[in-house]
Amino acid sequence: MADIVRLDAVEKEYPLGKLSVKALQGIDLTIGKGEFTTIAGPSGSGKTTLLNLIGCVDVPTRGEVHIADRSTKTLDDNQLTQLRLSTIGFIFQSFNLIPVLTLFRNVEFPLLLQGGLTQGERERRVREMVDKVGLTPQLGQRPYELSGGQRQRTAIARALVTKPQIVLADEPTANLDSKTGGQIIELMREINHREKTTFIFSTHDQRVMDRADRIVHIADGRLERTEKKSA
Repeated sequence: MADIVRLDAVEKEYPLGKLSVKALQGIDLTIGKGEFTTIAGPSGSGKTTLLNLIGCVDVPTRGEVHIADRSTKTLDDNQLTQLRLSTIGFIFQSFNLIPVLTLFRNVEFPLLLQGGLTQGERERRVREMVDKVGLTPQLGQRPYELSGGQRQRTAIARALVTKPQIVLADEPTANLDSKTGGQIIELMREINHREKTTFIFSTHDQRVMDRADRIVHIADGRLERTEKKSA
């Protein structure tokens, strides 16, 4: 399996007054194309920092992060933005939908940012993805008219509509009840199998870990161990 993510001796520090806080220390990690991987660890362990580095939202203080064979260290802000738009989709625990836009427009939004498609092509792509997450009847509704599960499904459709190679999910089931959370996990696993999209989760949810190919355990900014699983 070819690697789509590789971190080599990655460290990340944040200034705190005259001091600095080490969020990540000496992380070596590879994630293969099509993997369904969970980053697990207590609050403050560095999970979100790790996702931000993989998501090209930030760059390491030391070491290198390679995404789809490109080192983020060598890219300027515009190039990082383009790599993010072309390669990565994001799913957040708070959904991050735009309240004034309909479901259709929310899902279409990253395609507008990405550019390059006609209006007809965007509409076809949006309708196809919304159908895959089972929300075609809700296309004209706004986020406040949707249930929590429907909003998370909308967020999944938005993350996948650009056909990214990698989807990063930060606690995607945290704000959902048990039944809905389980349905969302199974939906993402189904998409992973069908589309061969790489999923990388930050989560405390044992159900997500149970469905993962691999669990990467971190604590105090260090990689403790990785645990292979059969999905």
